[in-house]
Amino acid sequence: MKRKYITKADLFIVLHYLGYIMQGLGVVLIVPTLVALIYGEYDPIAPFMIPCFVSFVLGTAFSKKFKDYTKLRLKHGMLISSFAWLWASLIGASIMVLSLGIPFVDAIFENMSAWTGSGMTFFVNVEVLPKSILFLRSLEQWLGGLGIVIIFIGILIRAGTAASRLYKSEAREEKIKPNITNTLRKALEIYLIYTAVGIFLFILAGLPIFDAINITFTSISTGGMSIKNANVGFYQDSIVYLISMFLMILGATSFTIHYKIVKTKGKALFKDVQFQLLITLIIVAGAFFIATNKMVPIEELFTIVSAVTTTGANVVDPHVLATWNGSTLIVLMVLMLIGGSSGSTGGGLKLIRIITVLKGMNLTVTNLVSPEGRVVNTRIGGKKINEREIKEASAYIVTFLMFLVFGWIIMTMYGYDPFTALFDVISIQSNNGLSTGIVYGGLPLPLKLTLIFLMWIGRLEIIPVLVLFRTFYGLVNPKRRIKQMKKTNGNDKKTN
Repeated sequence: MKRKYITKADLFIVLHYLGYIMQGLGVVLIVPTLVALIYGEYDPIAPFMIPCFVSFVLGTAFSKKFKDYTKLRLKHGMLISSFAWLWASLIGASIMVLSLGIPFVDAIFENMSAWTGSGMTFFVNVEVLPKSILFLRSLEQWLGGLGIVIIFIGILIRAGTAASRLYKSEAREEKIKPNITNTLRKALEIYLIYTAVGIFLFILAGLPIFDAINITFTSISTGGMSIKNANVGFYQDSIVYLISMFLMILGATSFTIHYKIVKTKGKALFKDVQFQLLITLIIVAGAFFIATNKMVPIEELFTIVSAVTTTGANVVDPHVLATWNGSTLIVLMVLMLIGGSSGSTGGGLKLIRIITVLKGMNLTVTNLVSPEGRVVNTRIGGKKINEREIKEASAYIVTFLMFLVFGWIIMTMYGYDPFTALFDVISIQSNNGLSTGIVYGGLPLPLKLTLIFLMWIGRLEIIPVLVLFRTFYGLVNPKRRIKQMKKTNGNDKKTN
């Protein structure tokens, strides 16, 4: 009998694999204590140890207690992915509450923003925070950029169907290697190499080691949450800006393409349709900005790259950004919505979906004007796309915009200017971080929760969260569940 609701066995499967991720988080989030020891910050050590210990112990208990439940389906992967991001934010928030004494919801916002690469902060003065906490935020962005589930299944879970379904649960489809686990490990290897290169370049540019590490973490991950109040603008150095832009573009480019670059000696990069569109958008937006504004070109270019890669790092104060003319802000909104490549650290709708929908529109028009009986095919980068892929891309964009409008309405209900509210909601849900300055710690509680929710669904690309909601609906609505069981039994009897 095929059931449409979750069973105890399903829950045990979710807890088993979630346990691995909880273990990993318990180990990884202890790393900032090394920074605390290096800089003589002994007070924050206990606040790190307690949540990390709880996460590791619970994770170990789940993975061992339910070790016989390993038959993973895609719905389980989506539930695991949804819970993993919530748990990661909860552990980070617990550390901040214990060490800084900030409100719990604010701490959840801060950590969800870091993990999802949204990059917005409630802290007015981040430079007074302990270095261990600053590093924690950067580390969360770096891990979140590649994907919490992806990193830990690549390290902890053996190759097979389970790894493949967990990979897909974080909206990943591209494979560097035929084997998913090898794909994940190769992606992590590329990520580590680029991170090392970024740190080296920033040190050459004259940045202190701590700054170089943190700005690299937040640039390559397209997170953008800085250790400085003025963000990257603090350094007032064009070389630093250029290195940051270089890393942002690397982060927003598919890891599959990075692997192919080595194999084809760079030719694959410029043949990739997503990379082509990314560069085209930067050039066109740059020309428009230069024609309509009188700012320093490097500041314009940095803001454009930051928007389209969904990094959210800035060299322009948010309140100054709010004074830019409406047309330039609209261009930034469009860039934030589009986002980076599929299979990258970037957020937004993703370049490939935009290309797919545009190709679908062209296909529809071509079919209308073509002679009857003619078969018209459409391709992206030499690969044939079918009607199902076009429908899926279109459906996702519509769903994304529906949630965006929901968040926008909530913001305007609290009296915020519709234009600036729209800008910041797009930034939040696209996991960007550029802001007009209206997102701050004094927001009403319902707004904070709304923004946390939008960051979460934006990073998970909505579907896993909808699966989670549907699961809970089945659990709390037993009458509907029984009705579905009877209907399924009836269909089974008719079939027999």
